[in-house]
Order: sequence, then C-alpha cells, then structure tokens
Amino acid sequence: MMRDAVQTIGNLIDKQTTVLISSVDEDGFPNTKAMLAPRVRDGIKTFYLTTNTSSARVAQYRKNPKACLYFFDKRFFRGVMLKGTMEVLQDAKSKEMIWRDGDTMYYPLGVTDPDYCVLKFTAESGRYYSNFKSENFPVE
Repeated sequence: MMRDAVQTIGNLIDKQTTVLISSVDEDGFPNTKAMLAPRVRDGIKTFYLTTNTSSARVAQYRKNPKACLYFFDKRFFRGVMLKGTMEVLQDAKSKEMIWRDGDTMYYPLGVTDPDYCVLKFTAESGRYYSNFKSENFPVE
C-alpha cells in the first residue's frame, strides 16, 4: 500500500514526457490517444494540457466530460490511471497560463489562436500498478 499517494504518483508523473488520454465517443466507446505531458498540475487532482479546439477529442469532451489519464514508466513497469472529468477552457487566463515559447508551431496565431484551447482534467479516483499489484485510491 502506498504511504503517500500524492508523492508516489506525482514523482511518476513528473518523469513522463507523454500521457495517454481517453474520452468517450458518440457510440459510448473509449477513445485513447497519446499527448505531450500536462503543462501544469496541482498535486494529482488537476492537470492542464494543450490541444486544438477543432480536435475530435474536444468535441467528445464537450458532449461527455468523462475522461481518463494514464501515465506509465516502461522502465520499471508501473503506471497510474486517473479517472475524472475534462473541461475545455478557452478563456485568456487559462490559455496564457500554459502557453510556451514555440507553441506558434502548433498555433500560428499565438495565444489568442481560436484553434488553441486548454484541457483541464480533474481526477476523482485512481488506480496504481507497481510490483505486479494494483491498488485503487481516492483523489482528494
């Protein structure tokens, strides 16, 4: 059993460069894709990622906010799944918070590009896998 979920999970997350995100499509099936790691996180409760407003994932989250993030460390064969909800944010404050130099490669009009938005994931629960064992944990 983990002594400190926030520290254990946070350390795993901080070492990853990618995350798998899942949404639910119009037929009720899960859709998963790899993305760059979240730009900002608050503990293991709240995560902020960038994406295109015109993406299929954004359309799915707007219809059904249920979501999942999965981070894994392939070297030590461990990972964490976080279940929760995803919000699509387009306000200036959120967009400026996670904007980085070089993002114009993806969003040529800059931080105000209408095709640039922020995904805010809020975790409700998780499942951690390590040493051939899994354990569920609440996210508070």
